[in-house]
Amino acid sequence: MPFPPQHCREKRWGRRYLLRVTWINLAAAVTAALLFIWFQNETGLRAWARVFATSLIYSFSIGTLASAVMPLLGERTYSRRLPVKYAVYAAALLGLTVVGCLVGGGVVMATGLSPRAVFWKNFYFLLRFSSLIALTFGLGAVFYETLRVRLEETTLELRTRELAEERARKLAAEARLSSLESRIHPHFLFNTLNSIASLIPEDPRRAEDMIAKLATLLRFSLDSGQQGLVPLSQELRVVADYLEIERARFGDRLRYSIDVPVELDSVQVPPLSLQSLVENSVKHAIAPRREAGEIWVAARAMDGGIELEVADTGPGFLLEAAPPGHGLDNLQSRLHALFGATARLETGRRDAHYLVRIRLPQPAAARNS
Repeated sequence: MPFPPQHCREKRWGRRYLLRVTWINLAAAVTAALLFIWFQNETGLRAWARVFATSLIYSFSIGTLASAVMPLLGERTYSRRLPVKYAVYAAALLGLTVVGCLVGGGVVMATGLSPRAVFWKNFYFLLRFSSLIALTFGLGAVFYETLRVRLEETTLELRTRELAEERARKLAAEARLSSLESRIHPHFLFNTLNSIASLIPEDPRRAEDMIAKLATLLRFSLDSGQQGLVPLSQELRVVADYLEIERARFGDRLRYSIDVPVELDSVQVPPLSLQSLVENSVKHAIAPRREAGEIWVAARAMDGGIELEVADTGPGFLLEAAPPGHGLDNLQSRLHALFGATARLETGRRDAHYLVRIRLPQPAAARNS
C-alpha cells in the first residue's frame, strides 16, 4: 500500500494492517466465487464449496504477495506523481497476479480441487479473471490507504499546530504573570507611588496622569494573556506609559525616543514584547548608573518583514547568556511558538549602543491573534 517511507517502517505487518489485508482477501474471494458461479452456472453445494475454496486459495496467494510487495513499492514511489504511481501499482499487481496464480494453482492441484490437466487448460482464463479482481481490489485498497494516510498526516499536523498554539498561549500567560509580578513588585509600586505623592502638591494634573498610566499598565498586563497578538500602536502606548512612569522615578537620568512610522500601527505583535525589551533596558542601562542614559524604540518594514528595535546606552549582554525563565528567553520562546523559524530575536551593537531586535514575518498586520 502507498504508505510514506516512515509510515511503511512503522505500520507494515502491524495488527491493523494484517486485519485489513485479511478482510480484503476475503472480500475478493467471495466476489470472485459469486461471479464465477454466476457466469459458469455452477449448481449444488459441493460445487459452490469447491469454487469458494479455490477462490480463497487464489485470493490469499495473490493478496499475501501484494501485502508484502505493495508497501515496499509505495515507499519507493511515494514522491512520484499520482498517475505514475498508479501505473506502477497496476503493473505490479498484474505481475503479482501471475505469480500468485501459479502459487495458488499449485496449492489447488495439491489439494485435489482441480486436476492438473484441467488447471493448465483453464489457466489463462483464471489469470484474466484473477487480474480483473486483483486490479479492482488492489487499486481500491491503494486508494483507501492513500486517503487514510493523508487523513493521518492532516490530523497529526492539526494536533501539532494545536500544541504549538497551546504552547504560545501558555508562554503568553507566563509573560503576563511575569510582567504583572514586575509591576506589582514592592519596590516598583513604592517608587511609583512615592513619585506620584511628590507630584500631588507640585503638579496635581501630572500626578493624576501618572495614576492613569499605572492603571493602564496593570490592566494591559492582566488582559494580555487573553490575546496572542496585539496592534503595534497598542503596544507602543504601553511602552510610553511605562517609560513615563520610570521617568518620574529617574528624572533626567532617563531619556527616550520612539520612532515608529504611522503605517505600522496596525501590525500585529506579541503583547508586552517591546515593553519587555524596554524594561530590560531600564534595568541594565538606567537604574545601575548615575549618569544619564537613553533608550531608543524604533520599528521599520524591510525585506518582506518588520523589525522592532530597542537600543540603549548600557553595557549590553549576549542573548545566549540569558538564563532560562529570563524575560528575553521567554520572549524568544513566544516568538518561536507564534511565528516559527521566521521570527528571530537578536542582540548586537550599533554606534557603541547596545540593541535588541525582533524580526517578524510580514504581512504581520494580517495575522489574527
